[in-house]
Amino acid sequence: MSETAAAPLIALQAIADEGFAEVDACVDGDSESLVLYRQGDQVRGWLNICPHAGRRLDWAPGQFLKSREGHLVCAAHGASFSLDDGNCVAGPCKGDRLRAVPLQLRDGQVWLG
Repeated sequence: MSETAAAPLIALQAIADEGFAEVDACVDGDSESLVLYRQGDQVRGWLNICPHAGRRLDWAPGQFLKSREGHLVCAAHGASFSLDDGNCVAGPCKGDRLRAVPLQLRDGQVWLG
């Protein structure tokens, strides 16, 4: 996977701790929606696509569901994904995983790479 970014995706402070954000980025030459999850000073990112049916995970643009167990939940069919590694832990695509996107944190900004 090759990415290049001329600008940061988002400021770390713009993502609530243990919260989500949606950003658009160029991944492998295509414009993609990404879901970002912040945990303290760490941010993980995945393509905003459920592996079950190829739909977006958010129920409205940038609005994501989090289960009581602390999983990201696909709004379309209820698949639940671990926020540690993107593995589907319950639902119609159990055993599959979200496609991770490598991120870096530099000077309080989140970048691809």
